[in-house]
Amino acid sequence: MSATGVDADVYVVMGVAASGKSLIGAALATTLGLVFVEGDDYHSPGNVERMSAGIPLTDADRRGWLDALAARIRDGVRADTAVVLACSALKRSYRDRLRAASGGARMQFVFLRGDRTLIAERMAGRRGHYMPASLLDSQFDALEEPSPDEGAWTYDATASPEEIVAAIAARVRGH
Repeated sequence: MSATGVDADVYVVMGVAASGKSLIGAALATTLGLVFVEGDDYHSPGNVERMSAGIPLTDADRRGWLDALAARIRDGVRADTAVVLACSALKRSYRDRLRAASGGARMQFVFLRGDRTLIAERMAGRRGHYMPASLLDSQFDALEEPSPDEGAWTYDATASPEEIVAAIAARVRGH
């Protein structure tokens, strides 16, 4: 157990757009008394413009974003501040970059799995978000679900946010 009293220094709530990362991440941070970090806030204005225009991001586009998230993770680890990060982390290479930034601190990925129908419904119902539903396919095309050797915890995105947060919190607390 770390000095922060939790089993990981960083929890990364991951999945495609509209899987519930921000909602679950913020609620989990509140439940555990940790700092919440919204990964979307770290996208460059250029990335936001591309996505708003319906242009999928490439690995090169995401590089600066991942670097900014990695810096935020390093800052939290140095300050001994446990965080919950909402971040798509679609590819294993992205998750590996985030892991490397932790400098050996414990990091737990929490994958919110939802099928295309569910995610399409959620994207269609969102208001005020720059990610248009037209990018749904690009999200699933880029997604590399965590393999068993990564040790990610997987939750069904169709469950209620309260159920998901309660299940994650119970797992963190060892219940």
